[in-house]
Amino acid sequence: MTDAVAQAFRREYGRAVAVLARKLGDLSMAEEAVQDAFATALERWPRDGIPPSPAGWIIVTARNRAIDRLRREATRDERQQAAMEMLDSEPAEELQPVPDERLRLIFTCCHPALSVESQLALTLRLLGGLTTAEIARAFLVPEATLAQRISRAKAKIQAAGIPYRVPDTADLPPRLASVLAVVYLIFNEGYSASTGQDLQRQELVDEALRLGRVLVELLPDDMEVAGLLALMLLIDARRATRADESGAFVRLADQDRSRWDRARIAEGQALLRACLARNHPGPYQLQAAINAVHSDARAAGDTDWRQILALYDQLMALTPTAVIALNRAVVVAEIDGPAPALRLVEELPLERYHLWHAVRGELLGRLGRGAESESAYKNALTLCGNDRDREFLGKKLRRE
Repeated sequence: MTDAVAQAFRREYGRAVAVLARKLGDLSMAEEAVQDAFATALERWPRDGIPPSPAGWIIVTARNRAIDRLRREATRDERQQAAMEMLDSEPAEELQPVPDERLRLIFTCCHPALSVESQLALTLRLLGGLTTAEIARAFLVPEATLAQRISRAKAKIQAAGIPYRVPDTADLPPRLASVLAVVYLIFNEGYSASTGQDLQRQELVDEALRLGRVLVELLPDDMEVAGLLALMLLIDARRATRADESGAFVRLADQDRSRWDRARIAEGQALLRACLARNHPGPYQLQAAINAVHSDARAAGDTDWRQILALYDQLMALTPTAVIALNRAVVVAEIDGPAPALRLVEELPLERYHLWHAVRGELLGRLGRGAESESAYKNALTLCGNDRDREFLGKKLRRE
């Protein structure tokens, strides 16, 4: 039953916070009410059974907790008193999730009054249901720093009275880059879970894809929006082959490509072709193009690495981040060998990133530098939080 509540938390936390936040106008209170509801679920579900609609049960219970708290605190301002009256008078069925509640909250969290770092961190915390520690790992910053960032962002939204809504078309562009980044981060956490026993968190992948489709409907002429959806579809097409029957990680080169989802690949490639026809490539379109090249190769040996390198060169010109440079170095290793790739990797400031150490370990091993490779894999294991990734790294380490 504890597992059932944990699964419901992962699926429904963001949805419930989004609904309550819009009703209450207070992010912290919405989070507390939803957390109280899940604590109540731990008490009641073992006795009463899992309700037919876990999401609806959580939202209604959280709403009741919020009403109780507002009644107890007589010092609440007029706006929150109005929220209590609205919640108290609203039929329970009207509190069921609607499709754009989470999108409203994403745009609220991505208001230009907040720093980009705060926008991303806050949205992942509220919408992805990720822990502060998981988000800190994604940003490669200390957990305490990330917690302060989230706290300040919530306080600023409250103080500025930022509304919980999808902005008008004219107000979309200043927030769109952050919104796309958030959706992609939610997707990445789902596709490669940073912690836990499972390689993937499929509910986050599905949520990111749902939000991507909503954004395409909202902004059909924005090619980066379509590029992001294409990118996620092309990556997710490989979901069935990323793990073996025991759940262990399978590298891209070793995956059974006959089991890739060809319908998703076709949908992603169609979106990408429409984007490229407009000839305004952006970072998401270029990343989608890289994955399209992978999807075209029927076997790993057929991969057109030089085309991928050219795409990475374009991507580095637009977004010269260390993580993209690391991925580019992996491609260089396929074309020019491990020595030049290792020189590129060792220039990157990614000592807190477990994949930097893992790539370095792989390249050192290929160069016959076994002791250094072993040390690199040990560092990767220390920084890695996912059990399945740790198993894979452990196997690599034992081979060195």
